Amino acid sequence: MRKKNVFLVILLTLIFMFTNLAAQTTGKISGRVVDKKTGEPLIGCNIIVEGTTVGAAADENGDFYIINIRPGLYNVVANSIGYGSVKVENVRVNVNSTTFLNFELQPEAIQGEVVIVTASQMSIKKDQTSSIRNISADDIQRLPVENINQIVEMQPGVVGSHFRGGRSNENSYMIDGVMVTESFYHTGKVVDVTPDAVEDMEVITGTFNAEYGNAMSGVVNVVTKEGGEQLKGSFSINGGNYITSHNDIFVGIENTDLRIQDYTFNLSGPLLKKRMGFLLNGRYNKNRGYLNGIYRFKVDDYSNFNNYPDGNWVSAANGDNSYVDMDKDENVYLMGKLTARPLQGIKTSLVYTYNKSNSRNYDHAHFYNPFGVAKNHRHSSMVAFHLNHSLSKNAFYNLKLSYTQYEYGNYLYKDPLDPRYISDQYSSITGQWFSTGGQDKGHTIRSEDKYGLKFDLTWQMTHNHSIKTGIDLSQNNLDQKWRSIRNKYEGSDLDGVFVIDSLTGEIKFPYYEPEVRDDTTIYSDIYKKEPIQFAAYIQDKMEFENMVVNLGVRFDYFDPKTVYPTNWRNPANQDYFEDQSRISKYPYADPTYSFSPRLGLSYKLGEYALLRFSYGHFLQVPPLNYYYQNHTFRVTELGMMGNPLLKPQKTVSYETGLWLQLSQSMDFEVAVFYRDIYDLLSSRINYTYSQIRYGLYDNKDYGNVRGIEFKYSYTSGGFTLDANYSLQYTRGVADSPEYAFNRAGQDQDPVNKLIPLGWDQRHTFNLIAGYNTKKYGASLLCTYSSGMPYSWRPITESPLALINLLPNNERRPSKFNVDLQAHYNVMTVGKVKVKFTALVYNLLDRLNEQWVNSTTGRAYTAIIRPIDIETYRSNFSEYKDIIQNPSAYSAPRSVKLGLSFQF
Repeated sequence: MRKKNVFLVILLTLIFMFTNLAAQTTGKISGRVVDKKTGEPLIGCNIIVEGTTVGAAADENGDFYIINIRPGLYNVVANSIGYGSVKVENVRVNVNSTTFLNFELQPEAIQGEVVIVTASQMSIKKDQTSSIRNISADDIQRLPVENINQIVEMQPGVVGSHFRGGRSNENSYMIDGVMVTESFYHTGKVVDVTPDAVEDMEVITGTFNAEYGNAMSGVVNVVTKEGGEQLKGSFSINGGNYITSHNDIFVGIENTDLRIQDYTFNLSGPLLKKRMGFLLNGRYNKNRGYLNGIYRFKVDDYSNFNNYPDGNWVSAANGDNSYVDMDKDENVYLMGKLTARPLQGIKTSLVYTYNKSNSRNYDHAHFYNPFGVAKNHRHSSMVAFHLNHSLSKNAFYNLKLSYTQYEYGNYLYKDPLDPRYISDQYSSITGQWFSTGGQDKGHTIRSEDKYGLKFDLTWQMTHNHSIKTGIDLSQNNLDQKWRSIRNKYEGSDLDGVFVIDSLTGEIKFPYYEPEVRDDTTIYSDIYKKEPIQFAAYIQDKMEFENMVVNLGVRFDYFDPKTVYPTNWRNPANQDYFEDQSRISKYPYADPTYSFSPRLGLSYKLGEYALLRFSYGHFLQVPPLNYYYQNHTFRVTELGMMGNPLLKPQKTVSYETGLWLQLSQSMDFEVAVFYRDIYDLLSSRINYTYSQIRYGLYDNKDYGNVRGIEFKYSYTSGGFTLDANYSLQYTRGVADSPEYAFNRAGQDQDPVNKLIPLGWDQRHTFNLIAGYNTKKYGASLLCTYSSGMPYSWRPITESPLALINLLPNNERRPSKFNVDLQAHYNVMTVGKVKVKFTALVYNLLDRLNEQWVNSTTGRAYTAIIRPIDIETYRSNFSEYKDIIQNPSAYSAPRSVKLGLSFQF
């Protein structure tokens, strides 16, 4: 509790010290100025970044550098007495990168003459020592995307949420340099921003510098916009629907429906006579989805299709048979940002982000009982204070303080004792497969309150050496409440007693009252934990005329702040022994710490080619759930248990790449990589002294990934073309931490060789083509992906069923998709521009198979035997309805049209 107060005191003190607060993530411009004729350095030549207050003067060698520049496009001017000025236009500055510019000035022939040139691609690429993709706000505007994840998935080496073959929880996400990765499962972001609020995105799929940590596969760093000197704003109204020819699969979709609603606004500008800037951004999005159910059964309907002659089954169906949305999603995004420069060399900002979402995941078993399915509820907020202080022209530091609040819920009703919960007897399924009544009784409410402090110091020690060092401290207050809602009368003579309604003749179960059991039972897992994480790093960027070297090391420390049992054969002391060695004691788990070296270098091969190599160790603390699950250590047959003694997972990565500028408008890049993944999260079977089996998480899995990536870019006038292809081999022994335990629980042999992992997508191809003018524009995104592995299993009658087949032994069909984005500037009324927009996903309306039947290898199909049909009893469905699950396919074609108003 004391540590929590310290974080609050620091945050509040700084807020009162600076009445206007802010956030900053920056880049650098470096280069040399010489006399064009003689090649001699021009000592004292002034280099100015237009539109800013920053600049530099060339030293005795003609060298200069300008640090702490916000990402964006700039014009940079060099001028010296007696020489004509040179302006380099469209200089791109990326986050955490150096842009190299060399100026050649000649004696002034005409007073005031300015030579204008365009920045070369080499000026940016020279700094790249690994696979880093920077996506600017202008790039995002041209893409057929609506969220950050879609942008990330377009990058080479990314398959869904898997970066270069890693598990989906091996990545880190940051907003303005503040970590926003969810901690419990480590599978996403606790807060998010809209693409309209993004100034620059850095997506790292290869190795990364020592300043980045707690990630083994990839890093996504989003830099948000800020208010400028002019008042700008926009507002958009969008609506759409799923327009598909596959209405036999996606039932309940009408062409006249308005299933998609989307509203956005953005307002930015100056405050207090341009001493401050503000940004307000928001979005409301509602998507009713494309997967519907039929409301045939109410939750308190009871059916029994067992042991009755056909036609005399018990079946109450009091629904109205209307279509019900079963995969709908509703989201709210809000962001506010204040920036200011209260003193010379000081920039501050305060950022507030708020997200809220409610969603429902499709459950085919509840197709006829859609209101019995639990919903997902998320809401989060983050307040972040950033201080950027330039100590001199050679040094500056960033201080980032943040507080993030996140809550996730999965339940039907928030109160687990809500009287609307009904008896589990209605959930009974007899003789057929679909749910005919009842409710989901799982109930999860989990919150994370995270306090963070990050300090980074950058010192340009010499023209060739830039030293960066920093610390990162966070405390996560985790509050987990998982409960299975039980019946107060469970185990009594009244449990299961039913009455027959005298009016309707229907069966009812009156003896039910919801209750939750305490944490000593298997029906609850309730705990509060406050783990602490700390990191420190130092790195040196060595920049020479033809080479750049990044060398660094990182230290990571993690304290789970929880106890563990000393005897895993009797972890909860459920068995009593006189022998004290068989009795568990509960000391606190020791903190873990580790060092990870990082190295990257790039070398110019002339003016139009660049060779690079990188190597590093990358460690990640396992998701917190795997430390604390079943925190009372109570053993049940084949139950799972967290392990407070887990070690960090580790990846050792190697990468080499070559970049070629084929022409002024065309470039090509190739990267080859290899990764060894050690101490991967896994699980094992443990036995108690009473020979009860249970699962325990540990670090015993291994995997490796190798691949090659190609990237091609072409720009000519308003036409742009970007294409990338990835060839990848992902091998391991387990798709998930529970994989080995589940096989053991089913008495299957362990996997004793490397196999393709479930996301081993061999071929991935992305092509983005666009043409844009001031009046109109359009872009097309085409994606092709080869089939991922699945575990083929023969029917039980086949002799092959006796063979122990390895998992992931076959592949699903490949997928192909085309998305379209278009806009047209309709008119300008005063200072307001009216623009028409269109966004089409799955333009060709293809049925891309997301998952397949394990015996046929195709979606929506199965080998149906005569006995399956003969033993299936139902008066509302057929056996094939079980197999024909529409969620096996990706979303059908959707069309969204909109109007935006900009000033």
